[in-house]
Order: sequence, then structure tokens, then C-alpha cells
Amino acid sequence: MQRASIDSRELIQRLKLEPHPEGGFFCETYRANGKVVRESEQAMRSASTAIYFLLCDGAHSSWHRIRSDEDWHFYAGDPLDVHVLDANGTLVTHRLGNALEHADAVFQAVVEGGNWFAAECHDAEGAALVGCTVAPGFEFSEFELAVPGALEARYAQHRELIERLNPKV
Repeated sequence: MQRASIDSRELIQRLKLEPHPEGGFFCETYRANGKVVRESEQAMRSASTAIYFLLCDGAHSSWHRIRSDEDWHFYAGDPLDVHVLDANGTLVTHRLGNALEHADAVFQAVVEGGNWFAAECHDAEGAALVGCTVAPGFEFSEFELAVPGALEARYAQHRELIERLNPKV
């Protein structure tokens, strides 16, 4: 399989990407002016937000979760695996990539709010530019990085994958 080459350094500069706490690089590109109320807590949020997100140089997106649904969109580069753990311990991996070139890839994948998830380039040497749209909009106050050891204890059947994609301490 031929690698889809992208110039990560150029993209970081051109798109004004900054390091993300979960790993990789990001830049918020949209925050809706419209507001919605999250019924479960009566919190006002932007209706939607969007970012560019780049994984490269062997970096991964560490296990984390947010309260809102997050729709991942593939833009360029190599396929990216988005691993999702639901409350029952079911693991689903979405291969995000150019579905015209990779039969096992999809252009979009949704992670439901509250689920733990992490991402990595399918080829560790690869680079992938994706977008993430969150609704209701993303707030860092709702961002939770996994505590090393906690997910492994809860989902022992996925220990190896969880440990590999844990936050760097």
C-alpha cells in the first residue's frame, strides 16, 4: 500500500496548529454563535465547534472523553484508527481515511459523548489530517484525559491497547 504523503511541518505552519493536550496538533476553526442548553445540567454551550487535528511523527491521541458527540472527518494523509470504548467495554475501531483508496476506511466516524476514545495513525510512521466537529460545542472544562491504570483496571480485556495509547506522563 502506497503511503499518502503530507508535509506535517507545512500544515502546522499554514493551519496555525498548536500542540493538543491529548497529543497531536490542533486549531479551532469554528465556534457557533448560537447557543444550546445541555438539558442534563442546564449548561449553555455553543451549538457546535470544529477543529483541524493532525497526528504525525508517531504521536497518538491519548484516551480521553468528552460529554458531546464528536464527528471525525478525514481530509488528507494516511488512515487513522479511532478506538472507542463504550460503558460496557465494547471496543470499536473506526478506520478513518480515503475510502476511495482504502476499502476498510470511512470518510467520517462518530464517537458518542461519554465514551472513552483514542486515535493513532494506522501506520506509526504516517501522518493524518482530520477534522472534528462537536455538538454541543467542545469546552475544555468537559475534556477528561484517562488516568493511567484506571481504564486498564476497568477494561482488562483491552489492556495492551489502552496502555499503548495512555497519556504520556
